[in-house]
Amino acid sequence: MQQGGGSETEVTWEDQQNINKFGRLNNRLHELEDEIKISKETNENLEDASNELILTDEEVVRFQIGEVFAHVSKEEVESRIEQMKELTSKSLEKLEEEKDSVVAQMAVLKKILYGKFKDSINLEED
Repeated sequence: MQQGGGSETEVTWEDQQNINKFGRLNNRLHELEDEIKISKETNENLEDASNELILTDEEVVRFQIGEVFAHVSKEEVESRIEQMKELTSKSLEKLEEEKDSVVAQMAVLKKILYGKFKDSINLEED
C-alpha cells in the first residue's frame, strides 16, 4: 500500500537543461540591469559635464584622460563629450535590447516549466 499523494513529476534531462538555462538567463538579466544602471549614470554625468562646459567662460579647460588632467580647448572637449555620449547611448540601447530578449526567453521557459511542474517549482524572485 502506497502512502502520499504521488504528485511527484519526474525531471527529465531536457527539463534540467531548461531549468539550467533559466538560471543562466536570470543571472544575465541581473548583470544587464547593473550594466544599464551604470550606463545611465554615465550618460547623466556626461550630460552634466556638457552643461557645465556651456557655463564656463574659459577657452582652455582641464579634461581627464585616464588618470591625468590635460589642458584642452573648450571646442575639443565639447566634441569629445558628444562622442562619448553617443557611444554610451548606443551601448545603452544594445543593453536594453539584450535585456528584452532575455526577459522574453525567460517568459517562454517559465511557461514550459510551470506547465509541467505547476507548484513544484518556484521561478520567481522574492
